[in-house]
Amino acid sequence: MSAEAADRVAAVTSSRPGTPLQTSWFEFLLDDSLLEKHLQKSNPDPAPVQLINQFLEQASKPSVNEQNQVQPPADNRRNRTLKLLALKVAAHMKWDLEVLEKGLTIPVLNMLLNELLCVSKVPPGVKHVDLDLSTLPPTTAMAVIIYNRWAIRTIVLSSFPEKQTKPGPHQINMLNIVQQEKEMTENILTVLKEQAADSISVLEGAVRLKKDFYVHTMRTLDLLAADTAANGETESSTAGLRISADELHCQVHYDLGGIFFHQGCTDLPIYEKARDHFRQTKELLKKLDSTVHVHLDEKRLAGYWNACRALTGDCDPSDPQTTPYDQINSLIRAHNYPAVIEAFIKDNISRSLPNHFRRSVLREFLYKVQQGESGLDEVCHKLCVCNAIRDTLEGEILSVRFQQLLLKPSKQVVDFILEVCTRSLEKDRPSEASRRNMANFLKTLCESLEDLSLVFVVSSHKLFMELLKEEERKVLVEQMRKRSATINLSAKPLPSFYDIPASASVNIGQLEQQLILSLEPRRIRQILIELHGLAERPFWRVNSKWEVPPDYINVILGIKDNLTKDLVYILMAKGLHCISIKDFTHARQLFSACLELVTEFSPKLRQVMLNEILLLEVRAHEAMAAEGSKERPPPDLVSRVRGYLEMRIHDLPLRQVVGEECVAFMLNWRENDYLTLQVSQSLVMNNPYIKLGQLLASTCKELPGPKESRRTAKELWDVVVQICSISIQHKRNSDGRIGLIKQRESSMGILHRSKFITFTKKIREPLVLTTLISLFVRLHSIVRDDIVNEVTAEHLSIWPSSLPNIQAVDVEAVAVTVKELVSYALTLNPNNQSWLITQADIYFVTNQYSAALNLYLQAGAVCSDFFTKAVPPDIYTDQVLKRMIKCCSMLNCHTQVAVLCQFLREVDYMTAFKALQEQNSHDAMDSFYDYIWDVTILEYLTHIHHKRGETEKRQIAIKAIGQTELNTSNPEEVLQLAAQKRKKRFLQAMAKLYF
Repeated sequence: MSAEAADRVAAVTSSRPGTPLQTSWFEFLLDDSLLEKHLQKSNPDPAPVQLINQFLEQASKPSVNEQNQVQPPADNRRNRTLKLLALKVAAHMKWDLEVLEKGLTIPVLNMLLNELLCVSKVPPGVKHVDLDLSTLPPTTAMAVIIYNRWAIRTIVLSSFPEKQTKPGPHQINMLNIVQQEKEMTENILTVLKEQAADSISVLEGAVRLKKDFYVHTMRTLDLLAADTAANGETESSTAGLRISADELHCQVHYDLGGIFFHQGCTDLPIYEKARDHFRQTKELLKKLDSTVHVHLDEKRLAGYWNACRALTGDCDPSDPQTTPYDQINSLIRAHNYPAVIEAFIKDNISRSLPNHFRRSVLREFLYKVQQGESGLDEVCHKLCVCNAIRDTLEGEILSVRFQQLLLKPSKQVVDFILEVCTRSLEKDRPSEASRRNMANFLKTLCESLEDLSLVFVVSSHKLFMELLKEEERKVLVEQMRKRSATINLSAKPLPSFYDIPASASVNIGQLEQQLILSLEPRRIRQILIELHGLAERPFWRVNSKWEVPPDYINVILGIKDNLTKDLVYILMAKGLHCISIKDFTHARQLFSACLELVTEFSPKLRQVMLNEILLLEVRAHEAMAAEGSKERPPPDLVSRVRGYLEMRIHDLPLRQVVGEECVAFMLNWRENDYLTLQVSQSLVMNNPYIKLGQLLASTCKELPGPKESRRTAKELWDVVVQICSISIQHKRNSDGRIGLIKQRESSMGILHRSKFITFTKKIREPLVLTTLISLFVRLHSIVRDDIVNEVTAEHLSIWPSSLPNIQAVDVEAVAVTVKELVSYALTLNPNNQSWLITQADIYFVTNQYSAALNLYLQAGAVCSDFFTKAVPPDIYTDQVLKRMIKCCSMLNCHTQVAVLCQFLREVDYMTAFKALQEQNSHDAMDSFYDYIWDVTILEYLTHIHHKRGETEKRQIAIKAIGQTELNTSNPEEVLQLAAQKRKKRFLQAMAKLYF
């Protein structure tokens, strides 16, 4: 009997026979109708999100072959059915991302939505931003929208702080699984963040579409699975669940507002975009009669709206519809601090501002003081007093900050406290609760004051007399006198901040907040000493965003002294964060302090910190270079990089990224002699990045010579082909035939493809990038095997022209890599003519003709000072010109085709005449006749216009022929000059159209 069957029998024979049995996941495989019946129950067990988890978990389980080797999940009917069941459950939930995000982890939801893209027939290998949603089938377009909505929502949700769960003894075995899931989540988030701009563009395009949308239902998914008349029905305009344009726009505007609000913290003007999207969300919500398909938190929307208005200054204090929040924020922006304090005093009566908002305003002012703004201490004290009185009136406990203020108050502070107390009670008839709370506050105030003269100020105040009975006043004054005598006799010092009763936990919270904010090593150490004096617990866990590389975690957590362990962990985590945001000054201070600390007790950690400091300096220099600095790295830095690459210290945790960036650094600064001649062979064999760097350096070194070397190029070729290969295994099917199983991301190469791409994106040296692009273009041409539509690049002749095992190469991976590589190269130098032509060719062979034509024109523009000079013939070769002609033809710009036919070495009259016969041309037609210099083409134009009875256009053509500089009797120099002049003007006109 299986374990699951045993569990079910045990459940039946248990002492609670009334408990219904939970349906197992495999039962849904056996009965097609069971899923729908199960989901229609009022409280299905398991719940929908649990079912999705179970289905996808089973579908993604790896298998083990006869040789006991772990294989990727098989692509069989069972797994395909499980994935379809997961999609059907999500369809039943109407693709509500709010619910799916709460119930599913990021990796599971990523798998689900990628499966949705797959079944919706989204073109593989094409970026979503390059798709035209208006031309896609409705359910396909909706799948793209759902995926990109989830992408930006996930980026926003991942930025919220999470409380770390502390594993108990029973969870220790789960740590590896949790760590794996965390790494998967981080990898997915990295990709989503890199593609955030594309996702935003897709969704901005979606809100411009004015038609209704359709999303997959359980029925349409069944049709797709059945393969019977599926295409016809699922791609029709009425298949699936209808979502009105307003409903979808409302949801998408809300999600776009969220991502722009998230990005605004680093770029303040972006808050205006967020505000505009939230405004449109609010307007659409009012307009909609039914919001069945709109899933958003209206309270959060209101909060976003108020925050955006405050941050953008989009509010007028005199506006009757302005909220109290807007008024306070307007006053703060105007630096009208007395008015802010006055508003807080009045609010003690009206109580329209929530306490959390009032406290946040105080925190904002305290932060400004901490940042060094002068003259705000008094404002902070007064706001603290106002908040304390509000807490008093509501029967809340007084804050520690206010009690701290009472330790040594001045007479002005006490006078202000009494003024606020007086003005905070309702003038006509204050409630009995308010009077009682205020009386208790005044008694507490007297008990807290050490200076009898200040006690007298309070006890003689009119409000004190009104609220406290005579007997209470006498008892209180007597207590003050006795306490004063005791203090004088014992000479007891004033209580310190830590002596305040019941405030230790609050104090720890404040110190932890300072610990999170501080970047000054000495201050961090001081705070940790204070925290360890208050509580003995691991303070490196205070902030879940503090992370050190997994390679170092065991070494750091192995430090016996808890204070030192916290200090090393936090200094390193903060330093790494500073590097990630390019704050290299603070990073140097934090790492230097950490190095000084660990040098005292751990040689291993000392070397770790030296390695991290080296990585910091490499990244700092590369950041300067990326900003345009031409300064070469100092010899000392180059020497340290060499030292790292040659280092042989056993039992030392090493991060591969350090070696990776050191090799990229050497390539970027053309240290090719070192990489090719001086690196030891053992290092080359053991470090894949050094091997890759050596091969790239060798190939580049021999490229400029008279004979391009093929030996080193062949070695580099073999390494890259292995990286892009997938392991192929033969398996006999049930019918006896031999089939192939392909496993993606195989470990056949020296690096995984994703790591190889990451490495290439750290290279800036043009020759190295050109070599890599050339290699991938050749590989792409071989695996695509399309001679007509080949992509071009420099130095193609050095690479092999065939592959012995072409089936092993992952075609899609090669296509994606060449696109990513060229796109990255163009971000470094958008004016590189070779890269522009290669990118244009990529667009051309994937039928993106408008984008291809744009880049062909850019390549011509950058080498001719925007077409003021002739474009060199090695840029506009006949092949490039023919591709430009085809682009114009596919865009129905037939007059442009005719003009471009003249640019060829041999004028293509057949193509030109055929183009001019077209009557549905989408270009300006006769306005281009001025750019035609070939008399034969002009004569043909006059003929066809005469034949069609188009008198005006015929006259324009005749006028063009009649220009004296086109007279065929002119000298060749005059005719050439006329042609060149028209070429330049035509290309400039084209650039204005397509740029």
